[in-house]
Amino acid sequence: MKKVYLIHTINQFMEMIYTPFAVPFLEANPDIEIFNIADDSLLPDTLKEGKLNEKVARRILSYAQAAESNGADCVMVTCTSVNEAAKYARKFVNIPIFNIDEPVAKLAVKEGRKIGILATLPTSPIATLRLLEEEAEAQGKTIETVIKVVDGAFDILCNGDRAKHDQLVSEALKELAKEVDVVTFAQISMSRVEHDDPGIPVFKIGKSGFEEVKHVLQLKG
Repeated sequence: MKKVYLIHTINQFMEMIYTPFAVPFLEANPDIEIFNIADDSLLPDTLKEGKLNEKVARRILSYAQAAESNGADCVMVTCTSVNEAAKYARKFVNIPIFNIDEPVAKLAVKEGRKIGILATLPTSPIATLRLLEEEAEAQGKTIETVIKVVDGAFDILCNGDRAKHDQLVSEALKELAKEVDVVTFAQISMSRVEHDDPGIPVFKIGKSGFEEVKHVLQLKG
């Protein structure tokens, strides 16, 4: 069995991440087991600072090191706002560690030059933009980005009103799609939003992250 650890920054990780994405992944890959590490102070501390800070990055590193010491074969951080922490932790652990939004950044840059970033938290676009720019450099492309934040939608979702959250995100997507070649959702909490076809590619965090787990574990199928 391959052992994978997920590091979460919210206490709603079962509803937003594990049940919709990890459960079907495990059903399709019975030779993998997943364990969860959750610290719901990580995201509030990041939001308070307006960006990832050193204290949060060090805490995420400590969780990655704990996972490694417990025999993890791979670690995936599931929060966009702290995605740079995975890059930081790679310097200090000897197992693969990545953020769940890294595969989406690769796809978005591959498919578009003018990329829309849609988010419901103010810290997510900052982190997503950094990833997109790094990926554009790696792919030898010049990109332009347009950021749209649906203020208040994340709190609405956390308070249990998914329908209102999804409506707000769908409306914002429709407007943003008029300005760009592709759109990337900046948070996994948005990935279950059902929406009309905006006429351009839309990349969502979640399934591609778990497929990346298979890739880094060098599994087939």
